[in-house]
Order: sequence, then structure tokens, then C-alpha cells
Amino acid sequence: MRFTCIAVGKIKEKFYRDALEEYRKRLSRYCKLEILELPDEKTLEGAGAAEEAAVREREGGRILKAIREDAYVIALAIEGKSLDSVELSQKLDNLGISGRSHIVFVIGGSLGLSQAVMERADEAISFSRMTFPHQLMRVILLEQVYRSFRIMKGEPYHK
Repeated sequence: MRFTCIAVGKIKEKFYRDALEEYRKRLSRYCKLEILELPDEKTLEGAGAAEEAAVREREGGRILKAIREDAYVIALAIEGKSLDSVELSQKLDNLGISGRSHIVFVIGGSLGLSQAVMERADEAISFSRMTFPHQLMRVILLEQVYRSFRIMKGEPYHK
């Protein structure tokens, strides 16, 4: 199985990069993982709704260019469906069984995802109704994918 995490913005903090590298290493025994960092757009303080929409559209255009046609796309969005860890594991397992070998997770920038990206997504999931920094969300996502594989394989993992 192959996973791609497309995320808007770079990770500057070493502790986030270290955490991502740790989960990349752990996941290497279960799947191929690629992390694509796309440039974010600078948003002026106090930008209006039209400017924010334009920023989302520019970032969304970059995201859409990075998604392969055959990929199953899961957008991480606050309005998405909430799953627990077992449900996520079952979803990923079922996708693999049904022949969906390339799964792309999309994490937007500070203003979220464009409508075009949401329309391209096969589904949207939410990890919480709270808002998280996109850097931290990458770590949470990889941890949950790792946990999903441990659950699928019947391997122990802390609860």
C-alpha cells in the first residue's frame, strides 16, 4: 500500500520533523510513504473573505496538480466524518482489499482547503472539531496511520 500526505506549508520546528521521521521509520515496514510539502500563500492580516478564498484557490490548485488520477483522496477537514482509530484502520484495510493501493491524505493551509479540493476528495474525515496547526496535524495523521496498521496486523499498541 502507498500513502501520500500532501500538506500546505513547510515544517520549520525540529521537534515536528523528528516526530515525522520517527513515524516514517515505523511505517516503512507496512507501506510506502511520501510527504509532499507545497508552498503556502501569505495572507495579509485582516484579509477579507474574497482574499481568503483566493488564497485557498491558489493553494488548492497546487494540491490538485500533485494528486494522481488513480489516487483515493481523503481530505482532512473539520467538517469531515469523525472516526475512531479502529474505524480508520478498518477503512484503510477495506480500501486496500478493494484494490485502492494509493491513498492520498490532504492537509490544507491555515485557511483550510478550497472547494475544488473538497470536490476532488473521495471523502473527508475529521480528527477533531478543534483546529490544529498543520505541522502538528501531520504528526497526528502519521501516528494514526501507524496505529491503523498495528490494529490491522493484530499487533500490540498502547491505548
